[in-house]
Amino acid sequence: MNDKWNKLHSAMEQSGIDVMLITDPKHVYYLTGFACDPHERFLGIVVPQQGEPTLIVPVLDGDKAAAVSVVQQIATHTDTDNPYDILKQHLPQQAARFAIEKGHMSVQRYEALTSATAAKSFVDAGPILQAMRVIKSEEEVVRMKEAVRLVEAVLLEGVSRVKVGMSEIEMVAELEYLMKKLGSDGPSFSTMVLAGENAALPHGVPGSRKIKEGELLLFDMGVYANGYASDITRTFAVGEVNDTCKEIYNTVLAANMAAIEAVKPGVTFGSLDRTARKVIADKGYGDYFTHRLGHGLGIDVHEYPSVHERNEDVLEPGMLFTIEPGIYVPKVAGVRIEDDVIVTADGVEVLTSYPKELTIIGG
Repeated sequence: MNDKWNKLHSAMEQSGIDVMLITDPKHVYYLTGFACDPHERFLGIVVPQQGEPTLIVPVLDGDKAAAVSVVQQIATHTDTDNPYDILKQHLPQQAARFAIEKGHMSVQRYEALTSATAAKSFVDAGPILQAMRVIKSEEEVVRMKEAVRLVEAVLLEGVSRVKVGMSEIEMVAELEYLMKKLGSDGPSFSTMVLAGENAALPHGVPGSRKIKEGELLLFDMGVYANGYASDITRTFAVGEVNDTCKEIYNTVLAANMAAIEAVKPGVTFGSLDRTARKVIADKGYGDYFTHRLGHGLGIDVHEYPSVHERNEDVLEPGMLFTIEPGIYVPKVAGVRIEDDVIVTADGVEVLTSYPKELTIIGG
């Protein structure tokens, strides 16, 4: 077993956990190297404090699990089996303190689990897994750098295809085609291409709106590569834009760069948010920066930490997150500039390298 398992067992021992059941497919992949979407079928790892873990998978995924999983003991169930009967066979007989992922488990599955175990109490496994995931290993960083490389290749090619008169959703289709063509596993979230006033919607949905000359065009997208996500936002000018658009853009860029410069071990996430927010507020746009500065990135596109002004957790080497300030003026324009960064021993490494000066695109 690898270092992740040593950390998991150590945390279980410190917390007095007799057995842990991990059911989130992302965490199954994180610990075993086996990835699948079980749909409604049961998937889980039984992790006893003493003894070997057991990976329980649908029988149709059994061969793949056996080929790639670092967990050697694998149990399967068919569509006519009760998976909780199989689960019960692999639980320690004496398991008073039972850990589950409370944020992932449904009430229905919880009720089925309680009938399969004699556990006297259930505790949340989430904080243990979150603490493990927040510090990225060298291998994880390599995978994330590949995800960044791929999404930037998609953006570079995609931007060259922008034409006045295209719709936002047509551009999304071009980008998501390129994601697969260039070698990614697919988008890490719903790709966003927002034109003009639509870019002032931080979570706008691309539609039939046509791209026009003289406006800003926002791209927010990411890809998965080997189970890890990237996330980048860049905003472009379609032809020449007015001075207001340029001022908004330059203000966001200054906030982005100030926050990145402030990243180093020992500072707080809240201080990063406040650094960027002050730059924007000083230019009179404080009311138009309506979201947190960023979020953690890894096997999920949004994970711990949440980089907002009240998060006083301290940065440590190996933490990886986004920095993405924005200004959104309703019915006028929106700008967001997002980079993926990792805390190093003496500062920060910026994983994204796509140019950030305001660039004119479109034919």
